[in-house]
Amino acid sequence: MEAVETASRSTSRSLRRVGILYDERMCRHHTPDDEPHPENPNRIRAIWNKLQSAGISQRCEVLSAKEAEDKYILSVHGKSHVDLIRNISSQQYNSRRNRIASNLNSIYLNEGSSEAAYLAAGSVIEVAKRVAKGELDSAFAIVRPPGHHAEHDEAMGFCLYNNVAIATNFLLNEKELGINKILIVDWDVHHGNGTQKTFWKDPRVLFFSVHRHEFGNFYPSNDDGDYTMIGEGPGAGYNINVPWENGRCGDADYLAVWDHILIPVAKQFNPDMILISAGFDAAVGDPLGGCRVTPYGYAMLLRKLMDFARGKIVLALEGGYNLTSISNSALACMEVLLDEKTVTGSTEAYPFESTWRVIRAVRQELKAFWSVLADELPTKLISQKAPIPVKKILISSCDSEAEDVEELLQGVIRPLSTLRVDEDRRVLAESASVSWRSDLSNIDIWYATFGSNMWKPRFLCYIEGGQVDGMQKLCSGSMDKRPPKEILWKIFPHRLFFGRESTRTWGLGGVAFLHPESKNKDIVHMCLYRITLEQFNDVLHQENISSYDMSSPLFDLTSLDCVKEKGSINLEAVKKGWYHNVVYLGMERDIPILTMTCDLSDIENFKSGKVPLHAPSEDYANTLVKGLVEGGQLSEEEAVSYIKEAATKPL
Repeated sequence: MEAVETASRSTSRSLRRVGILYDERMCRHHTPDDEPHPENPNRIRAIWNKLQSAGISQRCEVLSAKEAEDKYILSVHGKSHVDLIRNISSQQYNSRRNRIASNLNSIYLNEGSSEAAYLAAGSVIEVAKRVAKGELDSAFAIVRPPGHHAEHDEAMGFCLYNNVAIATNFLLNEKELGINKILIVDWDVHHGNGTQKTFWKDPRVLFFSVHRHEFGNFYPSNDDGDYTMIGEGPGAGYNINVPWENGRCGDADYLAVWDHILIPVAKQFNPDMILISAGFDAAVGDPLGGCRVTPYGYAMLLRKLMDFARGKIVLALEGGYNLTSISNSALACMEVLLDEKTVTGSTEAYPFESTWRVIRAVRQELKAFWSVLADELPTKLISQKAPIPVKKILISSCDSEAEDVEELLQGVIRPLSTLRVDEDRRVLAESASVSWRSDLSNIDIWYATFGSNMWKPRFLCYIEGGQVDGMQKLCSGSMDKRPPKEILWKIFPHRLFFGRESTRTWGLGGVAFLHPESKNKDIVHMCLYRITLEQFNDVLHQENISSYDMSSPLFDLTSLDCVKEKGSINLEAVKKGWYHNVVYLGMERDIPILTMTCDLSDIENFKSGKVPLHAPSEDYANTLVKGLVEGGQLSEEEAVSYIKEAATKPL
């Protein structure tokens, strides 16, 4: 898809009044002992220095930071949360501060955190107020800590206060400003969960987030960022999520989303003002994002939004952890706001096939609310696509905009805090995940399946990603997407049964479990897949719908030795999952046979009725039948009888 465009505007509007806000006091928020961390003061310093050296700050109105008043913060956050952030840097918290931070999700706190949080929120309010009043045409608030993850009563994901949400409520509540409808565009690579929840039922705010999601396996690692999350009540249809299924999305992918979702809806919504949660961690070279948006790409995304709300746009910095990438991206955006310099470029790449799939799913979900999304996209358009990349990621230093290196982390849940920044400002991916995956990729095991995974197409969803008929949720797949090396069938002396009332993947109905202890009178048919121990870890992760970060394996070589000795081991990291107990079933050609099921305490809960036994749904049962029949183990009639007996026989 060739797209050559320019980010320049007409000369009649070349003298735009643009504000910029930076305050060194926000750099006082840092790790307690100055430990390296991706969200560090050098982020905003690098942007500020870049804009100064390019002469941008001299062409703007430089604004002073102001601390937000509690009354404005309380429009988004609860009193207990505000009290905590206000006082966390005081001496009375010196002995407790680190402990409090450790109980939060990807948060650090120090003596400068309170001031920085109040300055960040207040600064976005200040620039938004000036733009709303018409004193400025647009503005950029270079603030930290970021905000879009912060929820009503919880700091998370490096965010203490939700700066953009607070400023949005300020604009809407100050009636004399005349701002009645606001479009929030969140192009940070992570989903803006806090902002979404703030305006979930509010039709005055159209919240749009495009982000890596990977079926809930990318931070913040839940279903909040799914395209089916569209708002509720009067806010239904005003929450738009565009969830990437994979990393490495670049300019072509983002521009396709703008052209076929955001821009048409923005025209119909007709906002009075636009606030952008401007995270630059989808940029080329960002170590947390793994995407490929260029400075030109960001310029074009912003340029397309300048046609709305008379160009009344506020950018507030969110994420972005490669100092070169965020500086160049911020500069490109400022040149668009100023209308002073033509930013030219082109993208000859096509969007990924997965991008078109997501775009079509979003349009289908929202067409009842936005008539502009009702038409099907032309087949000729969506046939222009790039292949999904395999095992690649972009990590760059401050000397290189992009270096292709072996993909080691893509598709794996990572807490934001697992990346570190060294003294040379080089962002480095933690090597732990690299090491264990490399080690375990050379070790084969037999994964013995007894439920829906007996049907090969269903099992391959855990390896390659995707779903089969009857499944209500897609699988993210494994890092190593190579198919099983061999498949064979065996019978074991264990009891098959069905329990639980419903699942995310299959809806209503029980799913298969295996009694972890063997009894000679019991018989279970099992399909064995020869896969690597690395793949087994990824299957464990998906089976247990875990938020574990996978920087280390769930089941390593020590675990393998242990399970051979003990017969089974419970995995503490996924203890809340239903299949947290790995059971050793013996050896086949000197390769260990492993399965995963519940443990004996779960068996007692099933027996007592604390956890229900439940027959499987028709869709789920059919996958077992297909597996048994296509695997040559039973006839269809025998397979149905086998499943019925397992579902009805007392445990």
